[in-house]
Amino acid sequence: MEKIVIIPTYNEKENIANILKAIFSLSQHYHVLVIDDGSPDGTAQIVKDLFSVYPSQLFIEERTGKLGLGTAYIHGFKWCIQKGYEYIFEMDADFSHNPNDLERLYKACKEDGGDVAVGSRYVNGGKILNWPIDRHLYSRGGSLYTRMITWMPVKDPTAGFVCYRKKVLETINLDAIHFVGYAFQIEMKFAAWKLGFKIKEVPIVFIDRQAGASKMSKGIIKEGVLGVLKIQWQSMFKNYNKEVRTKAKSEDTSVETSARSISHH
Repeated sequence: MEKIVIIPTYNEKENIANILKAIFSLSQHYHVLVIDDGSPDGTAQIVKDLFSVYPSQLFIEERTGKLGLGTAYIHGFKWCIQKGYEYIFEMDADFSHNPNDLERLYKACKEDGGDVAVGSRYVNGGKILNWPIDRHLYSRGGSLYTRMITWMPVKDPTAGFVCYRKKVLETINLDAIHFVGYAFQIEMKFAAWKLGFKIKEVPIVFIDRQAGASKMSKGIIKEGVLGVLKIQWQSMFKNYNKEVRTKAKSEDTSVETSARSISHH
């Protein structure tokens, strides 16, 4: 029980069975956790119907309402940490991420010293297929803008194909991550970098979805633009380390208890 792939879904009935089949057919033994946000198209039921096909490998967490990509991954991270998985992946359901590349991300962490492995479109060997020119401009411009503002040495900061070592997700105060779209992906990498974890970028070929509807929206783009500014501003007084936050909270509670004790004497 070492590796698990988190796949958030909302109306992915055209893709979910095929992406699960592709992941489970890999030579490495992966588990998959689907986080479904109440898909009205029956995505969750398709997953549950496959439990008998992939016993002890496939899991689902169902949430009511469309609560956003970021909260889905945070929910999944906590679930996977609790279950003891050592390598925890983020991946889309729509085949824009090639399941075969999971093993390259895994190797980057397991054998090559990475704490976080990012499937990158913008390092040598990486590329994007089937995108219109405006999507290219938004994405490349967003990546350059993010690096200029944050100084984070990651060429594809909005990438959603990622492998985390468990220790990274255990160290980050996940409750301090509040963005839900592209800015969520940026802030997670920013938090890992700020905490001194080693991020390795692995070149991938990103292929735009062939089935189902894109979740891209103007709101997500706006969050990315404004979110980067907010992330950098907050970094001046925000500590992403869970242990520091927990210790500070514990000390505050201790002082409050002592004060109450004194007041009773």
